[in-house]
Amino acid sequence: MAQVLEFKLPDLGEGLTEAEIVRWLVQVGDVVAVDQPVVEVETAKAMVEVPCPYGGVVTARFGEEGTELPVGAPLITVAVGSESDGGETGASEGSGNVLVGYGTSEAPARRRRVRPAAVPTPVPAAPKATAATPAAPAVPADSGGPVPVISPLVRRLARENGLDLKELQGTGPQGLILRADVENALRAAVTEERPAPAPAPAAPAAVSSALTEGRRVPLKGVRGAVADKLSRSRREIPDATCWVDADATELMRARAAMNATGGPKISLLALLARICTAALARFPELNSAVDMAAREIVQFDHVHLGFAAQTDRGLVVPVVRDAHARDAEGLTSEFARLTEAGRAGRLTPAELTGGTFTLNNYGVFGVDGSTPIINHPEAAMLGVGRIIPKPWVHEGELAVRQVVQLSLTFDHRVCDGGTAGGFLRYVADCVEQPAVLLRTL
Repeated sequence: MAQVLEFKLPDLGEGLTEAEIVRWLVQVGDVVAVDQPVVEVETAKAMVEVPCPYGGVVTARFGEEGTELPVGAPLITVAVGSESDGGETGASEGSGNVLVGYGTSEAPARRRRVRPAAVPTPVPAAPKATAATPAAPAVPADSGGPVPVISPLVRRLARENGLDLKELQGTGPQGLILRADVENALRAAVTEERPAPAPAPAAPAAVSSALTEGRRVPLKGVRGAVADKLSRSRREIPDATCWVDADATELMRARAAMNATGGPKISLLALLARICTAALARFPELNSAVDMAAREIVQFDHVHLGFAAQTDRGLVVPVVRDAHARDAEGLTSEFARLTEAGRAGRLTPAELTGGTFTLNNYGVFGVDGSTPIINHPEAAMLGVGRIIPKPWVHEGELAVRQVVQLSLTFDHRVCDGGTAGGFLRYVADCVEQPAVLLRTL
């Protein structure tokens, strides 16, 4: 007899708490193999195909395309061990893929509890020609147990705004309380507590009307993740910025000479990354993070270098692991690989997290300077503007040189201006005289 197993949205890593269904890869009634991708989801960090650890027949799908589900919510149910999927194959073979909460060697019946007689009410995929209204999710009765919410972001949002989650009725699967439920409750509370309107000037009324009637774009996915992270950085990090103009003429000549040898081309970003890693070796205070709970500064002995990349999905910051151990050619190759993966939406959560320092080349946008926001929980970010011909005093003579503006935004808790200034001055010296870098290698 077939056993019906429930496959829930797994923790895709790095603390992600929800994902949006982009595209279903299977239909109800399809036979799936162990580890076959069944759905493509978009997290706040990347597009991910989710493999199912069970082999069998899909009996139900939960959530339509475009629906956002929290981690732990049901995705599909699969009947395993049925005649249609070749007997006991799906129930006996272990999954080869590692998903948080799912093993790789035990049978699915041991990994997840089998509940053949108590399968959750599914939302089957209806034919496109049939309009069906899905049943509302069952809301657990209030028995004094834990609040049905699994997202720490939702709990924090409620806690910071003094909202009691026990008073909310969740709209998610099985009555789970979602972020939207908390936000709706907060908006409702503001509306109820607002005093009777007094005669107001025309300008505020116009603003209120604009907020009411304007087009609204959901702050979710990559844009929502960026908003949350930058807001946290501004709240927690006392940042400061220093900047300097540098003559990059010799650096550009050095790159041209390297690329004239006939070998693999070296990118300017790779040369700047080599300068960054050398500077961090001299000023390790800036390759660190602050642990306020322990009141300690954590200095890293490796450099995982993040770099800002603009894609169709928004700004992403892929991370080059162990950048300090790579040469210019290796850095060029890794930058190219991660950039292409970012544009294609194939970056994994591991490739988007764990950075210790960020290099931000905003010169590609045609601007000279910026005061970037630190990529929390890192302690610093180097910004590089465009390199353009400008008048410059060179060897006592006025000349036209290739000039760039460099900026360093740093966490003032990890160091003072002397250290930050020393780091930036060393970077500028290497840009102006690449031989300085050679002397320190």
